[in-house]
Amino acid sequence: MKQLIDLSTWNRREHFEFFSGFDEPIYGLTAEVDGARAYTRAKELNLPFFQLYLHATLRAVNQVEALRYRIEDGAVYCYDRINVSATLTRPDNTFAFSFIPFTESLADFGEGLRAEIEAVNQSTGLRLNENAARTDVIHFSAIPWIAFTSLSHARHFQRPDSVPKISVGRYRRQGNTLLMPISVHVHHGLADGYHVGLFLEALQQALDSPA
Repeated sequence: MKQLIDLSTWNRREHFEFFSGFDEPIYGLTAEVDGARAYTRAKELNLPFFQLYLHATLRAVNQVEALRYRIEDGAVYCYDRINVSATLTRPDNTFAFSFIPFTESLADFGEGLRAEIEAVNQSTGLRLNENAARTDVIHFSAIPWIAFTSLSHARHFQRPDSVPKISVGRYRRQGNTLLMPISVHVHHGLADGYHVGLFLEALQQALDSPA
């Protein structure tokens, strides 16, 4: 479900109109989060660490209203629930797009994730199906080979895009912490640095606490 935002009364109307006129209205931030507790919990549950931090990412996104805004045909909508379109890698090191519904239950989310991993492994190419065009998602990628400090994305400037893009890189041990780089790209007409900060705070809480 989604609700239309009344631009005439929206406190971000001028921000939205201003940044929507930019050739590149998408901006990005890179930060680090501590995945130590989530990593330990994944081992205790015998689950992939990827499953836990992807689920935690969605929990955090869904807590921040600004990250649930989407621009569709010039109008702004707020979705009740955001899912994930994650790039999943095959054994031959090619990747494909996926669609995994968000559920509060980590176990149910894991079932959807495993089904998509299997579907990707049984396919070729990018899987450019109807799910690839959905806007009620975040675009997510894991880059576990690189502890990046910044990141940019390929962009088609002729095509309007307001879907947040979140990427996680290679973690590193530092004392009792497990520091993970995370890159967040959002449309500036919909979200500011404050909202990205809210997301990072919510993500840390989700990584530290069981689903």
